[in-house]
Amino acid sequence: MRARDVRGVAEAALAWVSEHRDDFVLGDDALAEYGNVNFTWKPLGELAHVCVTVRRHAESTAPLHQRASDLLDFAWRQTGQGDLLCQLQRLEPFATYPLEIYAAFASAGLRHHGFEKAAATVTRTRSWQVTEQQPNRRLGILNSERHSGMRPHEGMERALERTWLGGLPEPWMFEGDAGYTLTHVIFHIADWGAAPHRVPPQVADYLAQWLPPWLDTCLEDERWDLSCELLAVAGSLPGPPDRTMLQDAWTRLAGAQGASGAVPEIGSGRDGRGPADGFTERAPADEFTGCYHSTLMTVFAAVLTAGALHEDTDTAAAATGKAPAFAQPAHSGATRRGQAGQRGRGASR
Repeated sequence: MRARDVRGVAEAALAWVSEHRDDFVLGDDALAEYGNVNFTWKPLGELAHVCVTVRRHAESTAPLHQRASDLLDFAWRQTGQGDLLCQLQRLEPFATYPLEIYAAFASAGLRHHGFEKAAATVTRTRSWQVTEQQPNRRLGILNSERHSGMRPHEGMERALERTWLGGLPEPWMFEGDAGYTLTHVIFHIADWGAAPHRVPPQVADYLAQWLPPWLDTCLEDERWDLSCELLAVAGSLPGPPDRTMLQDAWTRLAGAQGASGAVPEIGSGRDGRGPADGFTERAPADEFTGCYHSTLMTVFAAVLTAGALHEDTDTAAAATGKAPAFAQPAHSGATRRGQAGQRGRGASR
C-alpha cells in the first residue's frame, strides 16, 4: 500500500461521510438547556476539524479537497454562519465547547464577529482562566483561543508539562484512556497536523519509539478509532515517517473498511465479527452513531499519512535521485509486541 492507496481509503471514507451528511444536521435540541452535545455539536465539530485538515493537505483540484470544502460549507451553514454558536455562547457563557467548535471554522477563515466579541469578554475573566480542566483539554482551549483571534491565557509549554504525555511516562502504562488523551495532546500542540515543528523534540523522540508497539496492540484489538488517532499522531510529528509501521497499519485498516467506506470503531466491518457484529446489517442511524467518529478519524489520519509520505518521498528524491519504497527498516528501539501493556479495551474517549 502506497500513498495513493492511503488516499483511496480517505476518499472512500469521506464519500461515506458525505452520503450521511443529513445525520450531522443540528436538530431543535441544539440549543436546548439539557441537550446532549455528544449527539449534536460534537459530530459537527469533528466534521469541521477533519474537513479543514483535508483542505490543507489535499491539492485544490483533487476530488478529496472539493468534497471536504463542500462538507465544510455544509457544516458552517448548520451553525447559521456562526449565529447559532453565538447564541450557544450566550446561553452557556462559561462552556468551552462552543469556542472549540468555532475555532475549527475560524482556522479556515469562516468567522463571526459577534461570537468573537462575546467570547473575548468571557475569556478575559478570572473564572475562565482558573477553571479546573483536564490538561489535554486545556491545550485544546488555548489553541482555540489562538485561532479565534484571542491571546491564549496560558503558554502551551506549561500546559503540556501537566499532561500524561508531557511527563514521558513508562510506556507499558499505556492504555485506552491514556491513548485518547495523548492523541489529542498532539492534535492541539501540532495544530491538527499543520505545525509538526511545535512538538517538543523529547516528546517527538519518545513517540517515535513507542508509537509502533502501542499502535500494534490497538490494531490487534481491532480498535480502529484509536488506531486512526495514533496514526494521525504519527502524521503530526516532525521528521520522516516510519514506513514499516504505516505499511502494516494501513493494510489492516483497509481490510476493516466496509464496502460503503465506513470504518467501525471496534471490530470487523467486513466480516461482522467481534463487538461490531452485524455492523453491515444495522439501521442507518445506528450505523452512523457506531462509526462516524472512526470514519472521520480514518480520513484525518489518511491525509496526514499521505502528506508525510509525499514530503518524505520528495526529500529522498531530491537527495538521492530515487524515491523510497513504502517499507523500510523499523525503529530499532521499538518492539512490535509485548511492550505496550494493557490494550485499553472498552475505555471511553
